[in-house]
Amino acid sequence: MIRFEQVGKVYPDGTSAVDGLTFEVEKGELVTLVGPSGCGKTTTMMMVNRLIEPTSGRILVDGEDISTVDPVRLRRRIGYVIQQVGLFPHRTVLDNTATVPALVGWKRDRARRRAAELLDLVGLDPKTYGPRYPSQLSGGERQRVGVARALAADPPVLLMDEPFGAVDPVVRERLQNEFLRLQSTVRKTVLLVTHDIEEAVRMGDRIAVYGKGRIEQYDRPGAVLGTPATPYVAQFVGADRGLKRLSVTAIEPEDLEEPPTAHVGEPARAAAERLTGLGARWAVVLNEEGDLHGWVAADALHGAGGGGTVGDLARRMDAWVPVGAPLKQAFSEMLQHDAGWVAVLDGARFLGVLTPAKLHEALRRSVDADARGVGRGEVSFDSVADA
Repeated sequence: MIRFEQVGKVYPDGTSAVDGLTFEVEKGELVTLVGPSGCGKTTTMMMVNRLIEPTSGRILVDGEDISTVDPVRLRRRIGYVIQQVGLFPHRTVLDNTATVPALVGWKRDRARRRAAELLDLVGLDPKTYGPRYPSQLSGGERQRVGVARALAADPPVLLMDEPFGAVDPVVRERLQNEFLRLQSTVRKTVLLVTHDIEEAVRMGDRIAVYGKGRIEQYDRPGAVLGTPATPYVAQFVGADRGLKRLSVTAIEPEDLEEPPTAHVGEPARAAAERLTGLGARWAVVLNEEGDLHGWVAADALHGAGGGGTVGDLARRMDAWVPVGAPLKQAFSEMLQHDAGWVAVLDGARFLGVLTPAKLHEALRRSVDADARGVGRGEVSFDSVADA
């Protein structure tokens, strides 16, 4: 959808902002441009809508050389979200959101209906927020309106310049989650500029790590964290890149252990004898459909004196995550609940448990898979659990 071919930008004073940029952003892909201040990432983004003109090379959007397109027409089909939002203070939220559709000739009623749809999509009730003015909104709400306005004319490309940088960390995480949810629905081609490697890793399908005017590495977040291409990239992503990688490595069924299980209606005495035979101190408790019900300690089963069922003695399972969640989420659940493992579910169905040893193994396998250019299932090694 967006292709840079040997693009450079040199200012009249001789300053080179970017040099020889060549990369491509696929349709529906979210690419983060990350690097320190002055590295050329914002210049790169602003050349896409010709707010800055390149001095060499060419940029194509959907196969069309943008240097041949009228800049105003080009900008009206590219959404643009900036850190300070840039809402018109004298216009209502609804009219702010309808700005671009009105500019491209939509009738007022159609533009306002579209604006209301987009406000609802970004989590703002149009009946409540539509009549308000920007000064009546919080920073996070203004940022949502900015995203809605950028999407209002249904542009295929969205440019975002540090869009979540002007709000506090809690609101920032909420906005990031909201935008990722939104992106899963609308699937725009997005260039997002940030100086925060954590945000780049969390948001991007791919990351372009900038040095001075050049891309040092362009790859998936896991590959950038696991196999930095240069010493500069390794230094930029940080010595804790292994921890950062937890947030982009998904839990897969192959990562799980199968612990002893018991069923809610099973007699406590029978379950106790079975756990004793297995040398197990606890079991996951399932219902008749195989869904997670809780867990039970072997001591509790023995202490029941032979009466009752497993369901009578089961305890609530607080530490659980869905399959496909990042390893970081599982690790957080272990720490929050002081648990030695977390249950992994597919909907309500129990799949297995993730232990610290298995978490470490999954992380190692992910790193090795990226280094070898193969799938995680093709990587094998002696695990900590087998030692």
